[in-house]
Amino acid sequence: MKQQITLLLLFLTFISFAQIKGTVKDKDGNPLPFVNIYIENTYIGTTSNELGKYELNTTEQKNVHLIFQYLGFKTQKHVLNITSFPYEFDVTLYEEDFQLKEVVVMNGENPANEIIRNAIKSKKKNAAKTDKFEADFYSRGIFKAKDIPKKFMGVEIGDLEGNLDSTRSGIIYQSETVSKIKFQKPNDLKEEIIASKIAGDDNGFSYNTALNTNYDFYENYVDFGINMVSPIADNAFNYYRYKLESTFYDDKNQLINKILVTPKRDKEPVFEGYLYIVEDSWAIYGINLDIKGYRMQQPILETMKLTQNFSYNSENKIWAKNIQSLDFSAGIFGMKFTGKFTHVFTNYNFKDAFEKKTFGKEIVTFAENANKKEISFWEENRPVPLTEEETSNYVKKDSIQTIRKSQVYLDSIDAKGNKFKIYKILTGYTFKNTFKNWSFNYQGLTNLSSLSYNTVQGYNLDSGFSFRKWNEETGKFTLISSTFNYGFAEDRLRVNGRFYHRFNNKNNAYISLSGGSAISQFNPNEPISNIVNSVATLFFKNNYMKLYNKEYAEINYGREVTNGIFVNGKVLYENRHALFNNTDYTFIKNDDLYFSNDPLQPYNYTSVPFEKHHIMKASLGTRIRFGQKYISRPNGKINIQNDNYPILSFYYEKAFGASNSNYHYDLISGTIDYNKTIGNKGDFGLRFKAGKFFNADNISFVDYKHFNGNQTHVNLLNNSLNAFNLLPYYSHSTNDAYLETHIEHNFKGYIMNKIPLLNKLQWNLIGGFHQLNIPNMKPYQEFTVGFDNIGWGKFRFLRVDYVRSYQNGYQGDGVMFGVKF
Repeated sequence: MKQQITLLLLFLTFISFAQIKGTVKDKDGNPLPFVNIYIENTYIGTTSNELGKYELNTTEQKNVHLIFQYLGFKTQKHVLNITSFPYEFDVTLYEEDFQLKEVVVMNGENPANEIIRNAIKSKKKNAAKTDKFEADFYSRGIFKAKDIPKKFMGVEIGDLEGNLDSTRSGIIYQSETVSKIKFQKPNDLKEEIIASKIAGDDNGFSYNTALNTNYDFYENYVDFGINMVSPIADNAFNYYRYKLESTFYDDKNQLINKILVTPKRDKEPVFEGYLYIVEDSWAIYGINLDIKGYRMQQPILETMKLTQNFSYNSENKIWAKNIQSLDFSAGIFGMKFTGKFTHVFTNYNFKDAFEKKTFGKEIVTFAENANKKEISFWEENRPVPLTEEETSNYVKKDSIQTIRKSQVYLDSIDAKGNKFKIYKILTGYTFKNTFKNWSFNYQGLTNLSSLSYNTVQGYNLDSGFSFRKWNEETGKFTLISSTFNYGFAEDRLRVNGRFYHRFNNKNNAYISLSGGSAISQFNPNEPISNIVNSVATLFFKNNYMKLYNKEYAEINYGREVTNGIFVNGKVLYENRHALFNNTDYTFIKNDDLYFSNDPLQPYNYTSVPFEKHHIMKASLGTRIRFGQKYISRPNGKINIQNDNYPILSFYYEKAFGASNSNYHYDLISGTIDYNKTIGNKGDFGLRFKAGKFFNADNISFVDYKHFNGNQTHVNLLNNSLNAFNLLPYYSHSTNDAYLETHIEHNFKGYIMNKIPLLNKLQWNLIGGFHQLNIPNMKPYQEFTVGFDNIGWGKFRFLRVDYVRSYQNGYQGDGVMFGVKF
């Protein structure tokens, strides 16, 4: 009964606030979605929804000149003399009487090519007309799922918080925002979100903003995660073929050219579909283009359709985009997903210039109580009416939320999962109190996911306990955990614990304390993972992982002190001693011996790489992101990196209080990271790392600077800008100065897409260079060439590189295999 009352209230509110409303259909009575509807010579407008229904708010009553514009149909102008509101006005649109204008073909020249050349020549002039503006912005997003299994890879999926019906289908996300924006090309934005709404979350803040909705075809590239080549880019003729399919006149007797756009090569980052160009001004009249997922290097995405409608103001002679829609379909493992984003720009105010300091680092803010707007506000300010499905979904999700956020419901769900059974002593157990936002977890005695093998411990696995408590509104998060690690060959149990608390989601301030007993790699970056080392050891008898024991206590604090600058400090105590191999077990029997656990002396099985000692360290680090912008949300801050600038990191470490004063030292180091997308020619990345030890002539080998090498020919860490491919793990460790250089360019198909037959593979060519400089040694260098995006169909997670290394001449070569997860 409550649901029926809510639906009735929604309906009554809709009637009360609708000003001009109606339905747009074609001559056969089929509804026309996303028709561009606006008041002539203004930027007051709306669009029809998927069922052809529209509504437009206006204070005018006499002589309202209403324009109905839809790609492929004749534009209609109607003069309305409104006597009272709401005013109903239905429209039937008729297909355009397309005709090819009479042209003189010279030397076989394609008439579409000349139109495109004029559009390219005029694009700067046309783009400049809309390069600075204020506007009202509306965004709506909806995602639907179909054929979702009850379990995936053994994990229970459930009904996704009530979003799936009995057919395992339904709307899994629906949201909308109303905002006011200020924009200046190329990418300056100031947006205030006035209202935000998410189905089934009365406290939610939608992520729908004007950020990243500026799909500007006057630019050479349009960013869809990968730079897609615009059909009127400067070099567009290298990528596209054009055909003038037809022409027609709009309501102002302006000739519009409908041009079919097709790619020259299928696998490149290109569009296909229709581009509408206005004769003489050569401005964009409309966009109706498809994007294939494989062209975006997003194989899970099947197709995305982008539609843009522009309206003309004869007073300022500006064609301005007022309607934009994105429809997509995707699928994997038999699951199917569809979605749609609708963007409406209204009430444009084009500016000659903005006042200084209009645009800053803060690009999106939320008005007070933006997520608490009443139904009446939405019906008055929503430019695109909801469909019945969307209206029902809001009601359904809000009703489900009321039930599923109640303590009675949450406790009942928790009670099912909280039941303890005796076998969970082995497999693990979790107790939740979802209503109060905390949970307790026990990993079990047979936590097989942690099982690994090394020659010091033999087989070893973890168990432990953890307690989590969180607050979604403030971003506070607390974790208290313990880990029990047992090595069977070593017959030793190590126990350590950790406390971590994050204070908020705005400056991400945190504090952590940890301590206990642990086994650690000499290189704290852990360049060899447990799984890779286990395979290399058991199958190939290559025990590359070198370990030592530590009893330790550590306290760490960090926070963002101002936008773009993050600082953290740490104090650490360690009591260390060396370890020996305790097993020679292997799957592959041969006469080879395992290396010792000494990183520098692989055949030394009796002495230790360092003497037992304890030491204290204090460190201070900072990371600087120049030009960082951010979104201010009531429940947090979202940072947006500016890829025009590098990221700088600085670090100072001081060792003191050691049992041997020779182990005291100072270390100063820094890192420069820079990543940049270069047009449609791929992604360039570099990393420089440098450091210098002081007073460190006789320090423990544990405290040397160790470099991320690799001797396994396998890389599961996806850290190509932070590691070497063939460098032995500890051959170049230093207690002096060092400089690391890592450079890589991923062409993202730029070269491979142009080679017949090979372009069908959809592989990405990658080239790289790595160099390590330390005193008293010739530079170590690696040159790499390889392919990324290797796989089949929608599964492309492999990478293969050929590597040649040099140091005072040729050192060796090899093939690296990588996996991206």
